[in-house]
Amino acid sequence: MSHKGKTATELEQLRLAKSEECQKIFDAHKVEQDGKTTYDLTPEQLDDVRARMAEINAIGKARDEVMETEQIAASVKSIQDDLSKPNRPNFGGNPKGNVPEPSEKGIGQQFVESKSYQEFLRNHATGQESDAVFIDMRLKTLLTTTTGWVPERVRSTVVVPYATPQPMVTDLIPTIQITQNAFIYMEETTFTNAAVETAEGSAKPEATLALTERTSPVRKIAVWIPVTDEQLEDVPGMQEYIENRLGFMVRQRLNTQILVGSGITPNLLGIVNVVGVQTQAKATDPTPDAVYKAMTKVRVTGQAMPSAYVSHPNDWQDVKLLRTTDGIYIWGNPSEMGPDRIWGLPVVLDAGLTEGTGIVGDFANYSLLAERKGLTIKVGYQNDDFIKNQRSIVAEIRAAFAVIRPTAFCLVTGI
Repeated sequence: MSHKGKTATELEQLRLAKSEECQKIFDAHKVEQDGKTTYDLTPEQLDDVRARMAEINAIGKARDEVMETEQIAASVKSIQDDLSKPNRPNFGGNPKGNVPEPSEKGIGQQFVESKSYQEFLRNHATGQESDAVFIDMRLKTLLTTTTGWVPERVRSTVVVPYATPQPMVTDLIPTIQITQNAFIYMEETTFTNAAVETAEGSAKPEATLALTERTSPVRKIAVWIPVTDEQLEDVPGMQEYIENRLGFMVRQRLNTQILVGSGITPNLLGIVNVVGVQTQAKATDPTPDAVYKAMTKVRVTGQAMPSAYVSHPNDWQDVKLLRTTDGIYIWGNPSEMGPDRIWGLPVVLDAGLTEGTGIVGDFANYSLLAERKGLTIKVGYQNDDFIKNQRSIVAEIRAAFAVIRPTAFCLVTGI
């Protein structure tokens, strides 16, 4: 199959799709016996899997080649852009002069090859006396990077961020705007379906419905940093850098609150602490089995459709390393990235979640982030900052988070 004309991103998407197809074959032939997991594959099916894996590997190699080509092209363009800059210093020498090219020979080699030293050797070999040897080597003070022209040192624009967890779960949750200091909604807490077949002339049964008002208060998450005018003026891009990092801090904290917030003022109430969220203990089950049982609870008790599985990266590692009895890695060949999916659900890895607990849930339909004021950045003076040439940069958000149907979520515990 030809992969010409495809970008690295397109090839990666194709590889993931093929990996998911291969995963379904393993799922369909899983056998549990005596506490062990094996896979009942016929020789023909195993050949099919091997062919699929070979195709996945070929796509991965093609992706790597395309990615390398794209990187080389970008590097060449960067060099061309740099060479095209005006006022570049000319180190090519004087094209009109007759100054000889400097010798590439070292001082020792120049000495040995000099006319005077060669004459000295000849006289010494014949036993003739010789006066002191004078060698005209035109030696001058040696230019080095410390005694001569110090090399220019221009710092790159690369900034390496501090190693800290990325906010991931917020991308799963729908967001709306509200105009008050709380998100208030009605939950149907009683539903009695009395519908039944009724004979002619008989009384019809009466249904029962009851609604309960629920409230999720708006909370503020904020952070700030002081900075001098000189710092902002003298370093291009400094203000953008600070604003981006402060905004990241707010999003990271919001992500953690959505997962594990205690609900005690001024905290949001996180998913793991919501009353009514279901639980599924792993116990002696393999993790994939416990996750599937949690999905079933969400479907049956919660009458919802699971949209994602959230896991701590360390917990997901154990799943990725699962193997068949003959040593085949179930979640993909070690030479490939493999799909981060389980039972068809996308797996979201979030280090903000407590290790040992996973979350299966219908994030798309039964959780909601209600923003009173979205992420904002403010820059200004306070108190006597003006006379100190010092500004304050503030990032903040005001939002409420609600799990509007708790049974649409299930915690997998004891992983």
